[in-house]
Amino acid sequence: MTRFVAFLRGVNVGGVNLKMADVAAAFTDAGFTAVKTILASGNVVLDSDADVASVRRTAEQALRTRFGYDAWVLAYEADTVAAISAAYPFEREVEGHHSYVTFVTDDQVLDELAALAADARPEERIERGQGVVYWQVPKSGTLDTTIGKTMGKKRYKSSTTTRNLRTLDKVLRSVDSDR
Repeated sequence: MTRFVAFLRGVNVGGVNLKMADVAAAFTDAGFTAVKTILASGNVVLDSDADVASVRRTAEQALRTRFGYDAWVLAYEADTVAAISAAYPFEREVEGHHSYVTFVTDDQVLDELAALAADARPEERIERGQGVVYWQVPKSGTLDTTIGKTMGKKRYKSSTTTRNLRTLDKVLRSVDSDR
């Protein structure tokens, strides 16, 4: 069995309100084992013998069937998420700033988002990573940043999701506590 982390896109924001206990039940019913949700923002740790692409497809279908919405899930092996977090290129905790990781499954979208670094405001830091974009912004203006304005576009919905670095740390602590 491989330990995976599934990040649900757009859960408990913008009208898609799901109880994490119901999400866990849907994933368990879909055949995943050791399912655990972390926070109410759509973070799920699970075990499966499937590959990453199959985990993603199965999770999306389970959510679409159970809850009737256009679900998008990005799934990764837990060790991959740990490596992504460890590679965060900026100081992790900066007073007055948010530290984010945007997970991206589409290479063209990754190129577009990484290219935004050239247009970033001085207080916004953006750097490309392995399948992710790392960014750090002042707390008061996340949605007004270069990436914040871009991420709201519909074309990014199926292939991206963003997590605060603190959320990733909680997810990874949950993975580690299960081992």
